[in-house]
Amino acid sequence: MKQAIGFIDSGVGGLTVVREVLKQLPHEQVYYLGDTARCPYGPRDKEEVAQFTWEMTNFLVDRGIKMLVIACNTATAAALYDIREKLDIPVIGVIQPGSRAALKATRNNKIGVLGTLGTVESMAYPTALKGLNRRVEVDSLACPKFVSVVESGEYKSAIAKKVVAESLLPLKSTNIDTVILGCTHYPLLKPIIENFMGDGVSVINSGEETASEVSALLDYHNLLEATDEEIEHRFFTTGSTQIFKDIAKDWLNMPDMTVEHIKLGK
Repeated sequence: MKQAIGFIDSGVGGLTVVREVLKQLPHEQVYYLGDTARCPYGPRDKEEVAQFTWEMTNFLVDRGIKMLVIACNTATAAALYDIREKLDIPVIGVIQPGSRAALKATRNNKIGVLGTLGTVESMAYPTALKGLNRRVEVDSLACPKFVSVVESGEYKSAIAKKVVAESLLPLKSTNIDTVILGCTHYPLLKPIIENFMGDGVSVINSGEETASEVSALLDYHNLLEATDEEIEHRFFTTGSTQIFKDIAKDWLNMPDMTVEHIKLGK
């Protein structure tokens, strides 16, 4: 019997990681939970985010997942190490993989990080980046409006272009050559962000690097799925199933997908 890889996120953003994993590991089954009813996580305090992250984790662990991907930067910063310590399955986040990808891309060691307020205040990216390369200079910028633009399905609209231009203006005067999309919602805005930042700036989607780490860890633990058995991916949300489905179908190219509504917490 197949065992799924579990993905958790504050909303639809983690689907950007799922897409990369399914590209690299097409035989794997995915269980995904997006806590859209309580999204965004960015403005919440660390303890509350950790509590919500554990609630999502326990929901998927109860369904027999073989690995957990915390596909949310805010949740990774708040709870990764605690969850990794307490679960007996492999657990990965998105901050370390994104940091490694940015250090590979930068030419001048000047990196920008776009994230939620919670991720920026946690200093998780500067800590990870400087832990790998002490010479790197990091400019972090909170972009609180980005998540709501994505969650509302407006990520290709004129509104999105306006929000991106207004939010990223402070970075235009810096000499960064690489930007990390430090929230898994942000890759849905990547074309607009790339256009605004210009050709000289590499924009890093940590999903690709995270997918490579998922593959390596599954291989190490002898958990890779090799059979062509039929796959039934499962998607859960605490919010609107229709909005979730519209975005997920577009992003994952799964026209027949079903989304189940669940409740978490009290």
